[in-house]
Amino acid sequence: MKAVVQRAKNASVTVDDQVVGKIDHGFVVLLGVTHDDNLEDASYIAKKLVNLRVFEDENEKMNLSLKDVEGGILSISQFTLYADTRKGRRPNFLQAAKPDVAYNLYEQFNQLLVNEGVHVETGEFGAMMDVQLTNDGPVTLIIDSNDK
Repeated sequence: MKAVVQRAKNASVTVDDQVVGKIDHGFVVLLGVTHDDNLEDASYIAKKLVNLRVFEDENEKMNLSLKDVEGGILSISQFTLYADTRKGRRPNFLQAAKPDVAYNLYEQFNQLLVNEGVHVETGEFGAMMDVQLTNDGPVTLIIDSNDK
């Protein structure tokens, strides 16, 4: 499981000209699921996310976590994180999990975040989405559950 995490001052996701998710401050998380991912992978990334100390304290040092700043998460499923671009010009997505598997793990991931006490907004799984954010910093991180 891979997550691209962007610290955001604000963010929203729109589907068919309707805002379906919005946060004021926190993280925008693009989450990719591959074939052998499971609940342990989702749990690893969820716990890592809510405890990452990447928000500035009163001394402008990245010393506070998402929980400390009472931030939210805008969670977006992103199968293209498992694109293979080694051959040719058109990526293949064979490493991305099948939609039903990915959907279940994505939902479990979001529930784990809620269980950690974080406000979670989401996009619409499988839909074409427009994601807007004001990247704060910018701070962008990649978390891969294979690194646990």
